[in-house]
Amino acid sequence: MPKISEKGKAMPSSPIRKLVPFAEAAKKRGVKVYHLNIGQPDIPTPQIALDAVRNCTDKVIEYSHSAGNESYRKGLAKYYKSIGVEIDHTQMLITTGGSEAITIALMTCLDPGDEVIIPEPFYANYNGFATQAGIVVKPITSSISNDFALPAISEFEKLITPKTKGIVICNPNNPTGYLYTKSELEQLAMLIKKYDLYLFSDEVYREFCYDGNEHFSAMNLPGLDQNVILMDSVSKRYSMCGVRIGALITRNKEVIDAAMKFAQARLCPPSYGQIAAEAALETPADYFVGVYNEYIARRNFMVEALNKMEGVYCPRPKGAFYTVVKLPIDDSDKFSQWLLDDFQYNGHTVMLAPATGFYATCGLGKNEVRIAYVLKIEDLKGAMECLDVALKQYPGRTI
Repeated sequence: MPKISEKGKAMPSSPIRKLVPFAEAAKKRGVKVYHLNIGQPDIPTPQIALDAVRNCTDKVIEYSHSAGNESYRKGLAKYYKSIGVEIDHTQMLITTGGSEAITIALMTCLDPGDEVIIPEPFYANYNGFATQAGIVVKPITSSISNDFALPAISEFEKLITPKTKGIVICNPNNPTGYLYTKSELEQLAMLIKKYDLYLFSDEVYREFCYDGNEHFSAMNLPGLDQNVILMDSVSKRYSMCGVRIGALITRNKEVIDAAMKFAQARLCPPSYGQIAAEAALETPADYFVGVYNEYIARRNFMVEALNKMEGVYCPRPKGAFYTVVKLPIDDSDKFSQWLLDDFQYNGHTVMLAPATGFYATCGLGKNEVRIAYVLKIEDLKGAMECLDVALKQYPGRTI
């Protein structure tokens, strides 16, 4: 029989989704599974976005412009200006989710064999996007010992080779919840300038910054107009992950023109998704206040509950709605599967994302998991109670 490609063999499984069959089997056995493995908020999507789709009167669902509907791009440019990022609607492409924005950005700016540096742990699908684009990820390890702060710039510089073409950051960070400061980004900017690299900045969690910390966009780093590529998404901002609408934004016209050819090859972004996303731009401010307060409450409850468990350390996330947690276990992959295969407490169990899949360096993350605090506090209470009991019963416990 024909063989699959080497790229197909190299394509990594998602650590977030690879345990789904085990979760489905647990549910068939009647076990309730608390999903802390995936960033799927239970926050309602803004009504204005739902109504826009319901009230659509189009008789034909047509292709949009390959760059996305002009009315949406103009509205999105207005949104960015409202948060202090000056761009024009011609400096963006609407994409099929943030995932396509990242993939197109990598394919536009890098050749096969080129290298990008990414602080790890990082969003697991960056590995997949890099494999699709044929590029090489060079990880630089951040540590839970300092809550995953940006590694020293001198450590970045050690990794730079003639093949290095860019640095990828996610701010606020998925999976760690770390929020890079303006000072950290300015230090990174000096390196970008020195070696004339691209800075790919994933800012999909911009609205979720806590404890008085403010988000600083890489688009506002002076002197980097031709270097910064911003990737964004409406999935988490408006709790509508399934509409699959993102954006690639840059002031570099050559990048936009080249990226447009990739956009044309896939024809256009989803029509109904654009309708929902454009309407969501008019979401009332009190929606975000309510969402923000809810995530603060969830974070505070979860961090406190985790740090009360023997042998557990949970940093206090400054942004997004994730954290990487250190557990007293021998192997996070085994533990996460054991939770679904062999454990239940009062008919309940927990689904986690093993942190091994968020590292590119082999062997890291063995005693860490990513937890998404996207469930209401009532469910988080049940999940934390389950996890506490599970850690005491797990055969591979290390303390």
